Amino acid sequence: MSKYTIGLLVRNRYGVLSRVSSMFSRRGFNIDSLTVGETADSSISRMTITLSGNSHDRDQIIKQLAKLHEVIKVKDMSDGEVVSRELVIIKVRADREARQEILNAANVFRAKVVDYSPHSMMLEITGTGDKINALVEILKDYGLLEIARTGIVAVERGGNDRD
Repeated sequence: MSKYTIGLLVRNRYGVLSRVSSMFSRRGFNIDSLTVGETADSSISRMTITLSGNSHDRDQIIKQLAKLHEVIKVKDMSDGEVVSRELVIIKVRADREARQEILNAANVFRAKVVDYSPHSMMLEITGTGDKINALVEILKDYGLLEIARTGIVAVERGGNDRD
């Protein structure tokens, strides 16, 4: 199975997110991550959806999404000239002995310390899934307390696209 990223421009109206996500569940597809936000035009929202499957699954999803009335544009953003990022906040156990090692790992991965308490640290990291997963693997040895992930956001490079 491969991972695919699909970008959508949709009308910014009540119920659009529900209709899009319902289309996935009706067809038995799982959404790995989904992010939504307004664009520079407040009447339009951008959705970035990641899913696992084969190329046939991806093609079917794209065709079905394009049929939805509120969808303005559907684009496979899995390959090509795309900038994609994810934001993650990681809370890790941090006793006195481990603090410096955790700070060193944070520096290597360009993570920021956003909270510091006597027994834990909270780090914020932005980047690709591979970068984030690598940091998470390192921090597992110290004791992960919580992880919150935003999901992927993606935009095509260049100036050819609307918004």
